[in-house]
Amino acid sequence: MRQIAQAQQGILYAIGAYIMWGLAPFYFKQLQQVPALEILAHRIVWSILLLLGLMYALKQLPQFVEGLKSPKRLLLLCCASVLLALNWLIYIWAVNQGRILEASLGYYINPLINVLFGALFLQERLRYMQYVAVGLVFIGVAILLIGFGAFPWVAISLAVSFSIYGLLRKMVLIGPIPGLAIETLFMLPFAIVYFALFTPEHSNMLHNSSLQNALLVGLGILTTAPLLCFIAAAKRLMYSTIGFLQYLGPTLMFIIAVVVYNEAFDTSRAVIFGFVWAGVVLFSVDSLRGYKQRKRASSVS
Repeated sequence: MRQIAQAQQGILYAIGAYIMWGLAPFYFKQLQQVPALEILAHRIVWSILLLLGLMYALKQLPQFVEGLKSPKRLLLLCCASVLLALNWLIYIWAVNQGRILEASLGYYINPLINVLFGALFLQERLRYMQYVAVGLVFIGVAILLIGFGAFPWVAISLAVSFSIYGLLRKMVLIGPIPGLAIETLFMLPFAIVYFALFTPEHSNMLHNSSLQNALLVGLGILTTAPLLCFIAAAKRLMYSTIGFLQYLGPTLMFIIAVVVYNEAFDTSRAVIFGFVWAGVVLFSVDSLRGYKQRKRASSVS
């Protein structure tokens, strides 16, 4: 019963994370005039301030300090920090360059990469349909690369970087808030150097509009809230199935890209989306069947 309750909590955390990520392009489009590197620097600064406040309020500062004492933990979190910063930067750049479709493709592929990594690194057994689903993604990318001479680097970079990030976070025994705070702390020197050396246009908040300042400060909440939900979900769900609800996020992004911002859905994109969607359907059907089987087995025992 406790395991079922944990899984239900994980599902709720995952839904919250993916809805916030799915609607995030609306937010970043309001900061389109700000360079991607500057937005990243603001995300880091406001996120660490928010996380420090949360840890103080929730009395988790001792866990944060304890987390700084383990070299192995710090190494894993440092690697996770690099991947997370890279993921943030590519995503911000893609949204503000009118490439939301490519970003959404990355987050469609992400759970299928999770499945592959779960098998390779966590000894999670894959079922036949899961192998087929992953294979369809690789076929779609291969056809796009060979037939159209294009490589969806935005999508692949987002999918792989976030999959490895999630894998590393699953390996680190630390609470979501202290862990994310340590990751963000590793990024902080970059933000400080960037503001100090380049003195970007929007760094002096006295010269910005009130709305722009509110949006920049709000990056801390936009960054922290879905990540904490995701990390909490990753602790409660199998890594190979954590992405089952993730399709909510890229689906919202896809609709926003095509309907709201009128991004072109050309033949090359249709090819790879077609293969990925086929893989998504197979993976979803298989995951639902596996969930029902585990639920029946749990009720019998």
